[in-house]
Amino acid sequence: MPKKGIRCTAVSLTAVLAATLGFVGLSSATAESTGDVVRTDNGFVRGTLGSESRTFTGIPFAAPPTGDRRWQPPQPAESWTGVRDATERPAACPQIGPTGDELMPGSSEDCLYLNVTTPRTPAARPKPVMVWLHGGGFYAGAAADYDGSRLAVEGDVIVVTVAYRLGTIGFFGYPGLPDSGTYGLADQQAGLRWVRDNIRAFGGDPHNVTVFGESAGALSTCALLASPAAKGMFGRAVVESGACDTNFPANLNYPDSAPNQWWEPRDEIADEGRSLAVKLGCADLDCMRKVDLLTLVKASKEFSQVGYGTPLLPTDPRVALRTGKFTNVPVLQGNNREEQGYFGWLYEEDGKFDAAAYQRNLAKTFGDRADAVARQYPLSAYDSPLRAWNVLTSDRGWICPALTSNRLLAQKVPVYSYSFADHTVPNFVGLPDGYDHGAYHGSEMGYLFDFGAPLNPQQSELSRQMVGYWTNFARTGNPNGPGLPQWPRFADGDTTRVLQPAGATQIDLGQDHHCGFWSQES
Repeated sequence: MPKKGIRCTAVSLTAVLAATLGFVGLSSATAESTGDVVRTDNGFVRGTLGSESRTFTGIPFAAPPTGDRRWQPPQPAESWTGVRDATERPAACPQIGPTGDELMPGSSEDCLYLNVTTPRTPAARPKPVMVWLHGGGFYAGAAADYDGSRLAVEGDVIVVTVAYRLGTIGFFGYPGLPDSGTYGLADQQAGLRWVRDNIRAFGGDPHNVTVFGESAGALSTCALLASPAAKGMFGRAVVESGACDTNFPANLNYPDSAPNQWWEPRDEIADEGRSLAVKLGCADLDCMRKVDLLTLVKASKEFSQVGYGTPLLPTDPRVALRTGKFTNVPVLQGNNREEQGYFGWLYEEDGKFDAAAYQRNLAKTFGDRADAVARQYPLSAYDSPLRAWNVLTSDRGWICPALTSNRLLAQKVPVYSYSFADHTVPNFVGLPDGYDHGAYHGSEMGYLFDFGAPLNPQQSELSRQMVGYWTNFARTGNPNGPGLPQWPRFADGDTTRVLQPAGATQIDLGQDHHCGFWSQES
């Protein structure tokens, strides 16, 4: 925050800049600007004016978490003089590149930046704000990958995408580090504080903020719901394919994967950090802070769970839902019908997945229950053995755990449940040619953000509806509005809105996805 004694000077500087450089619409730190230059608490930023939107990229919301600030809570960003360029893509947080032996090009430990997209038109009143948290398993991904123009322009909202530290840099633990396993979560909260303090200057309403995210971003949203420190920072939550109860038995998420859930006690993460330190020849944290970045990032998949029993996250989020100790705000939550379509092709052996492969993987994943699972998901009911595998693993790992979370949340807050079911969704992510992926993990995002792949007329209409639902929810806490099929609130019967080009329908989520069967799992 600027020192109090500087505020009058800053206001005077605004007038000088407006008079000498032609900036318009800048009058105070809290007044909206409609031009390409906006004043934040740390200084002026210049963005890009499009025909319908404005974008501001690479705005620092915290100091670079480098050197002694590695594995520390985020510190305030430094202020600057003049006008900072906000037109270039910022660095992603450190992650492994395509070869597995190098850092992702363009990634850096200096990565705590956010991006703001607004409609070009001035606001008659402050607009709702949607803060996006990206996915990537807590060890990959980048906020700048998401173009918020479609949501901003069609939905008349402000979209903010926030970076956060990943893997060994963001979720590392070590004995004596009270925040073990939560540095990435702390970054997200720092981004929300920036929104509270600055978003009015971009035309946004700091009192009407929705957090939304997909996969690890959805799990992050769950963690924010369970974090007492985040209470009051947002008034709605959208959870896309990452409910609090999401979990996988062995071999379910991808071939030979270990059992996985996303929440881990701080002490266990600290023990894992100490084991990594010993492996790297370090006896203390000072030594670990000097280890080269690539060496640390190569261990990131070992630090891809969020720590609880910490100041930011005192309680396992699953327990928070069961005890009602979470921030009571409306929640829109759902999954894609074949989440595992994103991963299913990895199970192919020599380019195929036949009935024998189906049986082998059932046995590997479910052991003594394999025959019961096979009876519940008979191959005769599906186009192929791989389709059967993708459907049952989606039900077990993603959809039925989300149903559990829906039921728990609905005891306290309004819940709207969805199933994204466009089986013909474009291949946005480079899955193998000819692979029948279905409505795979992450594919719904291509109907909210512009991923560059064309949508056919029916899909474009579905996109229009989804943008309407999401932004109506951000505006009022209810997705319904003029020109949209009615979306019933989640209630008795596990009522869930199906999002598909064929038209509006609704299902009983538990019945449609065999959740009664999976609830019998010990």
